[in-house]
Amino acid sequence: MEKRDDVDVHETHEQYPEKTNIPPSPTQANVQHTVIKGNEAFAAALVSEPPNPWARTQIMLYVFSIVGFFCSTMNGYDGSLINNLLINPAFLEYYHAENAGIWAGIISSMYQIGGVVALPFVGPAIDTFGRRIGMVIGAGLIIVGTIIQGVSTNADTFMGGRFLLGFGVSIASAAGPMYVVEINHPAFRGVVGAMYNTLWFSGSIIASGAARGALNTGGDYSWRLITWLQCLFSGLIVLFALFLPESPRWLYVNNKKEQAMNMLTKYHGNGNPDSPWVKLQMSEYEELLNMDGADKRWWDYRALFRNRASAYRLGCNVVISIFGQWAGNAVLSYFLGAVLDGAGYHHPIEKANITLINSCQQFLCAIVGACLVDRVGRRPLFLFSFIGCTVVWLGMTIASAEFEAGGGSKDSMGTNPGASKAAIAMIFIFGSIYSIGITPLQALFPVEVLSFEMRAKGMAFSSLAVNVGGLLNQFAWPVALQNITWKTYIIFTVQDAVQAFIIWWFIPETKNRTLEELDEIFAAKNPVKASIQKKHVAVTETGNVVDIHDV
Repeated sequence: MEKRDDVDVHETHEQYPEKTNIPPSPTQANVQHTVIKGNEAFAAALVSEPPNPWARTQIMLYVFSIVGFFCSTMNGYDGSLINNLLINPAFLEYYHAENAGIWAGIISSMYQIGGVVALPFVGPAIDTFGRRIGMVIGAGLIIVGTIIQGVSTNADTFMGGRFLLGFGVSIASAAGPMYVVEINHPAFRGVVGAMYNTLWFSGSIIASGAARGALNTGGDYSWRLITWLQCLFSGLIVLFALFLPESPRWLYVNNKKEQAMNMLTKYHGNGNPDSPWVKLQMSEYEELLNMDGADKRWWDYRALFRNRASAYRLGCNVVISIFGQWAGNAVLSYFLGAVLDGAGYHHPIEKANITLINSCQQFLCAIVGACLVDRVGRRPLFLFSFIGCTVVWLGMTIASAEFEAGGGSKDSMGTNPGASKAAIAMIFIFGSIYSIGITPLQALFPVEVLSFEMRAKGMAFSSLAVNVGGLLNQFAWPVALQNITWKTYIIFTVQDAVQAFIIWWFIPETKNRTLEELDEIFAAKNPVKASIQKKHVAVTETGNVVDIHDV
């Protein structure tokens, strides 16, 4: 078996017979002894059939996942689009607006309001029609919203388009990560699922680059061009999603067991129906998937609150969804122009350059973080990011206070340009730390912690948490930046410290398990302790577990 960083591989049974309670036999020769943090069935499958990340069928799954990634790209494009519109002089002049204050909050928040209104429709759309059609429905609404936004001649029409965009994104951004996580091989679910949200930055970079180039055109074209470009990735989803294989879990619970088996055999078992990975997942589907669950009834949300384990799952989902919005990142995503004004950077080209560079370095850091989710684990990455963000906001507070004390303002760099540069450095450091841990897990973890029956409706609650958190961001922080300036960063410092503690206390580890194997964590009295408990497992070459005990 290939040695993994998170699995300690020891010697064979013959060399260490005292490590198991079963004497060696001809059929149990070459027993692998491993220490794992995860499920023994998952470890057994790794021993008997080590998966190849570059197998042809696995590469095909990566390609299919890219279409799902476009749901994240659409979201990232909008995040950077509004930031770039709010630093575009022609846009601000057209609507007689400013880049901070209540108007900036309203024009941005219509996106979140649309997302909140979409809540009752997210679960039924994805559960009834499947993950692929869910992506198509969301993308189609985004195209319509973009058209309304692009032809708008007044602020009301523009905001109406943004409302419809937010509605569509709520459906697409729930269907996209669910599709990616459910179709991928269990051994690569973590990394591929974590890559989903890193593509947020591909949209952000395209929007920032397009906005930087459009500034050279001048006039209304400088902002209408980048508004219309928002149709690009939603159009690609509509074109390609129907050619993708459907989630095997959705197929199974919708009485298409043979199609589910065929999908798993082809893509997870390399054409072998007797593959341990196929057998493992099909047996789990049979045991744990409810053929007549709440996912079949659009009105039935009881599965989310059925027992303590279900409530804990939903709590983990909502906590991570909302904490990802409350790390202070919204200020640097949507109102970076106002932050740069406060640091002494005023020229539109200068701001556009900083925005573009920031998006690029965050994209790279997010990819690094995605590659670490199965090696380091979810909990350590979360804790690294939230503790790191706490320290960075403290530094940002000090640098901004020094800049203002030196006479810096919207009109002058003052006598302390060093503080201005330190504030910019903090913006880039924050982006790196946030992107390594929070960005890749913000879409993966909320999907992982939900059972299949809960998943679509639970992701609607995730979308609700994101949008409610976003509404606070859109209304509170632009006003705070306008009225109390750098003192806003003190709130982020305290907030991130509290969130880091809650994650340490409440959030379990989910690596090294299939989605169905996570049930044992949430059924435990202390899910966090159960998730990080190490086990000693002895596994034969045929994948039979012959000894398990806690370490």
